[in-house]
Amino acid sequence: MPHLLKGEFSDNAGTGIDGDRDQHFPVDVLRKAAGLGLGGVHVGEQHGGSALGRADGVLVFEAPASGCPAIAGCLSIHNMVAWMIGLYGDASQRERRLPRLCAMDDLASCCLTEPGAGAAQVYVVRARTGEPGPRGISAFLVDDPGISFGPNERKTGWHAQPTRQVVLDGVRIPADRLLGRAGEGFRIAMNGLNGGRLGIAACSLGGARSALDRSLAHLADREAFGARLLDAQALRFRLADIETELTAARALDARDPQAPYLCAMAKRFATDTGYSVADRALQLHGGYGYHAEYGIEKIVRDLRVHRILEGSNEIMRVIVARGLTEALG
Repeated sequence: MPHLLKGEFSDNAGTGIDGDRDQHFPVDVLRKAAGLGLGGVHVGEQHGGSALGRADGVLVFEAPASGCPAIAGCLSIHNMVAWMIGLYGDASQRERRLPRLCAMDDLASCCLTEPGAGAAQVYVVRARTGEPGPRGISAFLVDDPGISFGPNERKTGWHAQPTRQVVLDGVRIPADRLLGRAGEGFRIAMNGLNGGRLGIAACSLGGARSALDRSLAHLADREAFGARLLDAQALRFRLADIETELTAARALDARDPQAPYLCAMAKRFATDTGYSVADRALQLHGGYGYHAEYGIEKIVRDLRVHRILEGSNEIMRVIVARGLTEALG
C-alpha cells in the first residue's frame, strides 16, 4: 500500500510537482486512497472505515506524505473530522455522514479560528452558544447550501490543497446538526486536535524521508574532484545526523496518543525536525535544490506550514510546559 500511494501522490499529473505548479486539488486520487481504506482510518468497519488505532494512523499518513505532504495533510484533516463524528455524533449523524466520508464521496474540513480548506462538503464548525469561555462553545456539522467561500488564498506551500475562507452569512443550523452536547465544542476540538497533531507530525516525517532519499540519490550520482559526493566524509556526517534526528522523531511520534502533552511534544519535535531535514536536503543538492523539477523546494515549502497547523509549535511548548508544571502539583 505505501508504494502504491507514493506513486499516486508523486507521479500522477494532478499531484506532486505538477499538482503544486497547477494548484490542482486531486479529488480523484483521494478517492483512490479511500478505496484503500484511507477515507476512514479511525472509523468503525460498520460505517465503511478501517478501524485502525492512532499508532497505525501515523504509519498510514506518513506513506503518502513521501509523495505529496500537502495532500497527505488533507487526508489527515479529513480523518480527524471523521473520527470526531464517529466518537461524538449520534446514531443518525454517524449513519448519514460516515459512509460517504469513508468513501470520500464527501470531503471534510475543520473550521477553527482561521480560514479552512474550501473544497469540502462537510464542515465541523464551532460557535459560541452560551457563557464566555470554553464551556460556552458548541460544535456543529454544517453543509448548508448557503455557505459561500472567499477567494483561494495564495500560500507559500500546500499549493495542491485549496485554502479559502468559509463564509457563514445568514446560514441557519437545524438542532440535529449539533455534534455532541451543547457546550462541548471546545473539548471536542481539543480531543480531535490530539489526533490531528499526530497526523501532521507523520506527514512531516514522510516529507522529510522523501527529501533525505532524494539527497542520497543525488549525492551518489554527482562527482567532485574525481569522487562521488556521497563518499565525502563531511557530507556523510551530515546525512548521519539527519537520519538520527528522523529516527528520534519517529520514535516520539509513536508514543501514547492519549496524553495531550505527549501529542504536543510529538507534533512540535516531528514538524520542526521534518522542516529542518528538508531544508538541509535542499542544501545538499546545491543550486539544483532550488529548481522546481527536483522536488526538494516543494517539500520545504509544504513542510513549513506544518509548524503552524493544528496549533503552532509555540502553543505546543505551552502545552508541554503546562504538563510539566501540573505534574509538580
